Amino acid sequence: MTDEELLFTALAEMSTRGIAEKDKAEGFGKNAVAGRQGGQVANRAKEDFEKLTGQKVVSGQNFLSPQKEVKILNNKQEQL
Repeated sequence: MTDEELLFTALAEMSTRGIAEKDKAEGFGKNAVAGRQGGQVANRAKEDFEKLTGQKVVSGQNFLSPQKEVKILNNKQEQL
């Protein structure tokens, strides 16, 4: 995950929280609406960024390193 991906993900989460607090959202349905609206805020910002810079935000990079392969022997797990 790139710095840009982390930034726009954080923007979506912060926007969602702000919208939910402003609307005093309670329950799944109202929070889902706030989630969609927060995602739309981040999506518009991402599209503007991509348009102005000419570079894509979403990448195939993985922020976490790959996990080690797990081998199962006699009902016990061992990491290789």
